[in-house]
Amino acid sequence: MVIKGKLMDGEGMKNTFRRLAHQIIEKNDGVENLALIGIKTRGVTVARRIRAALEDIEGVRVPMGEFDIALYRDDLGENADISFLGSEIDFGVDGKDILICDDVLYTGRTVRAAISEVMQLGRPKSIQFLVLIDRGHRELPFRADFTGKNVPTSKREGIRVHFVENDGEDCALIFEK
Repeated sequence: MVIKGKLMDGEGMKNTFRRLAHQIIEKNDGVENLALIGIKTRGVTVARRIRAALEDIEGVRVPMGEFDIALYRDDLGENADISFLGSEIDFGVDGKDILICDDVLYTGRTVRAAISEVMQLGRPKSIQFLVLIDRGHRELPFRADFTGKNVPTSKREGIRVHFVENDGEDCALIFEK
């Protein structure tokens, strides 16, 4: 992997999460009916950061869960070695505005799987999608409702998001595969 550049540094990520939180509040007329779900693994960190920004602005605790969409993926073969990390949702989704969070949007298959898992839990009022970076190359017709940064990439490039919690620093990198 050859790093081609830094798309966001720690300060840029902090500002992006704050901007996204304001957009979420505006679109949803507050956070009273909102619940967040982070897609394991890095989407959980995105959800935690968004939750903290929302709570800082609104002063209200927003329910948050996390799930592993491995069992709902349609792009894993029969012989795929799947390790299921488990899901943790301790709130009902019925009638809620659910905000699914992830770090990078690429083909759309991950968000399709996440929506399938939400629908297994009940009938939300709405499902919205937040992504820190959208890199293009969709195979399914999904787009994020909230996007931190659009970064057109080639198929030979990748995006890696680092978080202090997992990697010791906050940044988003573009690399050559």
